Amino acid sequence: MITRFLIEPGYVNLAYVLASVLFILGLKGLTHPRTAVRGNRLGALGMFVAAVATLAAKGLAFEYILAGVVLGALIGAIAAVKVEMTAMPQMVALFNGFGGIASIFVAGAAFLVAQASGDALGMQIVIATAASGLIGAVTFWGSLIAYSKLQGLSIIPDGQVSYPGQKFVNLVVFLASIAAAVWLVLDPSNTAAYWVLCAIASLLGVLLVIAIGGADMPVVIALLNSYSGLAAAATGFVLSNTVLIIAGSLVGASGIILTNIMCVAMNRSLANVLFGVFETGEVASADEVYGGKVKSASPDEVAMLFDSVQHAVVVPGYGMAVAQAQHIVRDLANLLEERGCRVDFGIHPVAGRMPGHMNVLLAEADVPYDKLKEMDAINSEMDQVDVCMVIGANDVVNPMARTDPGCPIAGMPIIDVDKARTVVIVKRSLSPGFAGIPNPLFAMDNTLMMFGDGKAAIQELVTALKEG
Repeated sequence: MITRFLIEPGYVNLAYVLASVLFILGLKGLTHPRTAVRGNRLGALGMFVAAVATLAAKGLAFEYILAGVVLGALIGAIAAVKVEMTAMPQMVALFNGFGGIASIFVAGAAFLVAQASGDALGMQIVIATAASGLIGAVTFWGSLIAYSKLQGLSIIPDGQVSYPGQKFVNLVVFLASIAAAVWLVLDPSNTAAYWVLCAIASLLGVLLVIAIGGADMPVVIALLNSYSGLAAAATGFVLSNTVLIIAGSLVGASGIILTNIMCVAMNRSLANVLFGVFETGEVASADEVYGGKVKSASPDEVAMLFDSVQHAVVVPGYGMAVAQAQHIVRDLANLLEERGCRVDFGIHPVAGRMPGHMNVLLAEADVPYDKLKEMDAINSEMDQVDVCMVIGANDVVNPMARTDPGCPIAGMPIIDVDKARTVVIVKRSLSPGFAGIPNPLFAMDNTLMMFGDGKAAIQELVTALKEG
């Protein structure tokens, strides 16, 4: 039997203050790639301090807790080692979902314990329990749907799922969940009210996310991350645990801020992402855009193009992640720099399938942080760039966003690669991006298409440059 122990409440509160400071410092560290690893470690240390202090304060038996920690750590370690970088968005979605379901069960268990004690339940506990169940259930099931869409599972289409009266149905389910929450608050002795609330909120989570297309998944992931934080904060009020309230509030607030940044980057409101469907005018067909205008080039021809280049920019997209080409792209950049060429990377805020996806991939390949340029910074230099190489990006470089008010991405800020002297597109085919529209960039006079798998094509280009 493992010994139970207690520590004084004053020391617990001191530990909570320390943990909160570590959370804030960790979040601050995550604002820049150079300090992100340190920020992540500080946040983890803060959570460790908070967990140990909480367990010691409550005097809990550690047998089952340690068994759960060991099992969870084992599953987490295996998942972290095996997951591909292209699957990081799916893993983040699952993490958000686990946070949501944890809030459901922790708040529910605390609520049941409070009921069993026979004491009158305070309004704070009842309202916080209702909030935990509502937000947690939406987060869990919404995250599972997001995971299914990102993973490409056949049971959930990765595009928008729409049907007649969809918004009305969503509104009815939302109002039903609010009604169940009110029922719980008015009759806290009725345990069934909590589980009915969770069931209706689960349906709401499914219906909300199933209607959102894959192109909006970066926004959805950021928003679900915020939901998981809000659910945790609500659970903190159920438990009267200050550090959980603080940590949940930090996650909730930062998630909302990130969601807003993603919406601005896509020139869409959050309401439009959650409830809207693209309303578009007539968009030119692929034949009209590409017919007889696309020029292809081999890696050898592109290598000759780089002979006299002084400034090159690489714009990565999800295709680079799929091809796992980040390491060979780094090798290409190093080779060009050895020849006296300045190489930068233009990063669009929503490139990939989650916020910061391209930054994570390039950091994994040890690309220097100062080489990663944000969209506004690289756009100001694009008309002076000799060669811009686009690897697996599509909608985020589509000039239709500037020129066609009737297209799905109208008004979305893009990286202005078409202003470079020469553009090289590395892509398997002329297939459209998530928006499902052709890209006139592929047929422009200053564009060359280097068709093929991103990794293999860049490898051939590096070989040609070395031989040349």
